[in-house]
Amino acid sequence: MTHTFTLKALVLATGLTMAMSSLAAKLTVVEVITSPPRTELLQKMLGEYKAQHPGTEIELISLPWGQAFEKLGTMLQSGEVPDVVEMPDTWQGLYASNNMLEDLEPRLKSWEGTGQLTAKTLAMARAANGKATMIPYGFYMRALFWNKKLFQQAGLSEPPKTLEEFASDAKRISALGNGISGYCLRGGVGGTNAWMMFMTGMNGSPALFDKDGNSTLTQPGAIKGAQLLVDMYQQGGAPKDSINWGFNEIVSAFYSGKCAMLDQDPDALIAIKKSMPADDFAVAPMPVGPSGKAFPTIGYTGWAIFKQGKQKDLAWSLISFLSNKTNNLAWAKFVGTLPIYQGAEQDPFYQTPQFSGWFKELNDPNYVPLTMPTHLKGWGYFNSVLVKESSQETLLGENDTESMVKAWAKYLTKDQKAWLAAQK
Repeated sequence: MTHTFTLKALVLATGLTMAMSSLAAKLTVVEVITSPPRTELLQKMLGEYKAQHPGTEIELISLPWGQAFEKLGTMLQSGEVPDVVEMPDTWQGLYASNNMLEDLEPRLKSWEGTGQLTAKTLAMARAANGKATMIPYGFYMRALFWNKKLFQQAGLSEPPKTLEEFASDAKRISALGNGISGYCLRGGVGGTNAWMMFMTGMNGSPALFDKDGNSTLTQPGAIKGAQLLVDMYQQGGAPKDSINWGFNEIVSAFYSGKCAMLDQDPDALIAIKKSMPADDFAVAPMPVGPSGKAFPTIGYTGWAIFKQGKQKDLAWSLISFLSNKTNNLAWAKFVGTLPIYQGAEQDPFYQTPQFSGWFKELNDPNYVPLTMPTHLKGWGYFNSVLVKESSQETLLGENDTESMVKAWAKYLTKDQKAWLAAQK
């Protein structure tokens, strides 16, 4: 009887072990910023990981960006927790503040790559709650694309160095006529970055809140920055239809010569390089405000593990593989991010006039990267809905700039104060 029981227990235990090892060898990865070429590169890298780890299966789930947030939420609610998730900075604050992301600090201590990461990479990994809750794979940092030919036609020989010059150059280029405008305004979803850069630039500080949690957006300099954008649009410095433009529209308007200046991240370079001769454009640092400083927005995306995940060791193994120096550099070059490793700008790929603006911003103390308050629970709504709808009203003259900015400040102050209270 005892032997039978022992044998049954052994068979059962062996079966469980086999089931668990088979489970452990299957990973699910969710990507949320998708395009066919990008997915193809990720599949290639996952294939290389599998070749180095025989017996490992990896299912890649590609969620289209427009529905990604909701679809990932549905997966989590139904218990389908992926092992590795592509985590945009705008989501990191929400998931980390709800204590849903794995603390990666213990793993960073033993990872050979940690010491070679830039200080900015580690700061962004820890941005939400002071602990690393994701490993960024690169940065999206704003700089100023400018069309050399259109500038020349308007009698201008160099990009604007100050925000006042920026507004003046946009007006001068728009005077050329023929449907040409100075600035590719992003009036649709994703336009928040420009508003924040112009407002902080004119205000002379990257601080979006004071120590008590009050928004700084109603300070006189910040209101001037917002008014500069409103005036530019209303006075013809940007195309009228740009009020609805998103990323694809502003990028195509720039490379087709419809507008001469564009503030964008390195990912815009991919399409622009394909459609425009390299000698016809360059990328300069963002124009500075009255303080002599500019605050180009910096965003990032990376890889994260949910606390509910069942295979954290295997998930980390994959993240550290995707994040190693060779893979990260290949990924950054392809998807258009600034890489996470120290000294990456020495790579020949980045030694061009097209990249000089970004690396000047990263290395010159007069350019202070502006981090969006993605730690706020309500940031996603503010960024995607509130700014778009209220700024469109203001640009069309249906609201005034000061009222718009006060509404933004009220929303952000309430959220920041709630966040501060939760830290105590």
